[in-house]
Amino acid sequence: MYETLTYTGGVHKHEEITELIEDLGGLVLQENISQMDLVLTLAVPIEDVKKVEEKAKQLLGVIKIAPMAGTEIAIVSPTLARQHLPHSACDISEYLRRYGTKDNMIGLQRGAGKGISRISEDEKKLIEEHDLAVFALGSFRECILNKTHLFEDLEIPVIVTGAPQINVEDIPGADAYVGGLGRIPRRLKRGENIRALKELVRVAEEILDQKRVEMSDDPPIVPSIIVKTEIENQVPAIKQVYSPAPVVSQLDGVRVKLNYDQYHDEIAEVEVNNNKLIDISEIRKSMMYDYILVKLLPETSII
Repeated sequence: MYETLTYTGGVHKHEEITELIEDLGGLVLQENISQMDLVLTLAVPIEDVKKVEEKAKQLLGVIKIAPMAGTEIAIVSPTLARQHLPHSACDISEYLRRYGTKDNMIGLQRGAGKGISRISEDEKKLIEEHDLAVFALGSFRECILNKTHLFEDLEIPVIVTGAPQINVEDIPGADAYVGGLGRIPRRLKRGENIRALKELVRVAEEILDQKRVEMSDDPPIVPSIIVKTEIENQVPAIKQVYSPAPVVSQLDGVRVKLNYDQYHDEIAEVEVNNNKLIDISEIRKSMMYDYILVKLLPETSII
């Protein structure tokens, strides 16, 4: 098992920590350099975390656990109309990205209004491609409680946000509820807003950690971060993708930002630890832009 970390430090001698990560059998998932500052998102074997912390201390850097690194989260708003966007959902999205996750904003076609809000089967399938969904709802208790049909039968964990304080037991289908994040016509920069965002991060990390624990009982034959690296190394077309994240790691697979019809056969032939992806995963067309979705099969299902 791997632990996901973020390293923050200077550019000077940073190659020492990247070399250590490689020696330990870990991976550098992402590297961001801003002038003389460096931020690395890392995945290292759990038993070697202390060695990385010691090296970071020598380089005057800081290591932090990043539970959301290597995950993909859907931020769902009832509509893309002005009464729901941009402020709360956009700020939630931006804040979660700081903690290492890759998030996608999704606006429902007919989510407006407590009496007429709807979600289509295609929208459900798209949301369920993610590790976790955050439904950014509004400021009125009655409105929130009348929109539970939007998420109550989703197969992934759901966090609901809104302005009032509501017990999660009163919201069918929600795994957690975070208050203080309703429709606010300004950026979420005040103290109470930041505290609510921090609570959202805490709850999301807790749910993702629990999902990892459940997966550890019957894990995939290879970690998704290894699959991500092998696809990047073995599929030349990935280098032509201009997206900042051409291969997105999830807890149980990866999203490859290549057209399914053109490249799914090539993805299927990628070798990971002497196994072809077609033998250890389900490869299907994503509901997002016809990308390729690779979902790794648990060990017990592979003959």
